[in-house]
Amino acid sequence: MTTTETLQQVLSWIDEHLEESVTRLEDFLRIPSVGTDPAHDEDTRKAAEFAGSLLSELDMKARVHPTTGQPMVVAHDDGPGSGPRILYYGHYDVQPADPLELWDSPPFEPARVEGAEGPMIVARGSADDKGQLMMFIEAFRAWKAVTGSIPVPVCVLLEGEEESGSDSLEPFLHEHTDELASEVCVISDTGMWDADTPAITTRLRGIVYLQATLHGPSHDLHSGVYGGAVINPINALTRIVSQLHDDDGRIQIEGFYDDVEVDEQLLKEWGQLNFDEAGFLDTAGLKSSTGEAGRSILERVWSRPTCDLNGIWGGYTGPGAKTVIAAEASCKISCRMVPNQDPRKVMDSLKSFLEARTPEGCRWSFEEHGCNPGICVPTDSPWLTTARNAMGQVFQNETVLIGTGGSLPIVGSFQEILGVDSLLVGFGLDSDRVHSPNENFSIARYRHGIRSHAAMIEAFGQMQL
Repeated sequence: MTTTETLQQVLSWIDEHLEESVTRLEDFLRIPSVGTDPAHDEDTRKAAEFAGSLLSELDMKARVHPTTGQPMVVAHDDGPGSGPRILYYGHYDVQPADPLELWDSPPFEPARVEGAEGPMIVARGSADDKGQLMMFIEAFRAWKAVTGSIPVPVCVLLEGEEESGSDSLEPFLHEHTDELASEVCVISDTGMWDADTPAITTRLRGIVYLQATLHGPSHDLHSGVYGGAVINPINALTRIVSQLHDDDGRIQIEGFYDDVEVDEQLLKEWGQLNFDEAGFLDTAGLKSSTGEAGRSILERVWSRPTCDLNGIWGGYTGPGAKTVIAAEASCKISCRMVPNQDPRKVMDSLKSFLEARTPEGCRWSFEEHGCNPGICVPTDSPWLTTARNAMGQVFQNETVLIGTGGSLPIVGSFQEILGVDSLLVGFGLDSDRVHSPNENFSIARYRHGIRSHAAMIEAFGQMQL
């Protein structure tokens, strides 16, 4: 039997057993593995054990490793005993489900709902990232069921802190470098171009995340007695952060754009993708965009740095009235970094921007929650070419190369610590409502993802390096 015939048998097996694959995903989604919330630590450990048991069922050598944070799941399969070794990465932790009242169904009780692509699963983690990591596990299952083995040696690494900064990841990589040694890392935590067009992401933004608190009076004050006579930290904070952008959407932090490079050829290629700006905005419930003047949405999201307030609070926010001048006011600020920018330089410049505007009698305190660079993935990689060709056996449309506005700091960690590049092949769409209420993932794309991973596995096994 030829390799093509074997792959077709594997793809057929995937289709015939799709309902079983969906059921396993739904069981996974029922575990509220909110890794950032200590109240869900037991649930998060349960999710790690669930993932480990799925891999053990496939006769893979799987182990759940304790860490100072959430567990790491590592599994190995020697496949045919030769060929390039592939590392597969995913994360089993999910974002908090709040605000719960905006969900149409309970976030950890998967619901099948009819969507634009057919049936979809609505649940926290369905697209980010349980649904996507289950795709390569189910591809392994299909190869084992049809042939008894996976046609290439594989290693799986699943973590439970991706949504909260992956604090345990780099120490674990340093401690297990030999065990995780591979030729390339495959990650499914990104997106497609559209529901019919697969994509490989070659450009990621990094992130600088700062929590800043402006301290004023020694305690909360009566606004009738002190109002108009003393500094109000909430008034001052909002006035300061309003100066982060000018009227054209440019960020006013000193030196912010110094290291930003413009790739005119890349911009030209993106311009040929026929991006549906109106459709993109519709997924956010909007009709118009904002940002740097004179730049397209794709250019802003894929190749330009940003600065956004992610939260702001102070004083009394409960029901009814309480007339106080708060002792302090806080905000969370994130900057998305493009490749070649120095995140530490940007973090320090952001702090300097705030400190230069400190009102008399006030002081700042800062708490950092991330400082990671943007990443470029080589487009001339034989892994990318092989994956692109393999997906041609699943999709009619050619695989396109795209950027993403999001951040995956682990890509840089794999490069620096393990010495491997990553292949970012994801199956999400903007309409999946990732990190929002009613997160969803279409069963059609779940199927396409499993089939794509099955085809890539077969192609990797035939590579001659």
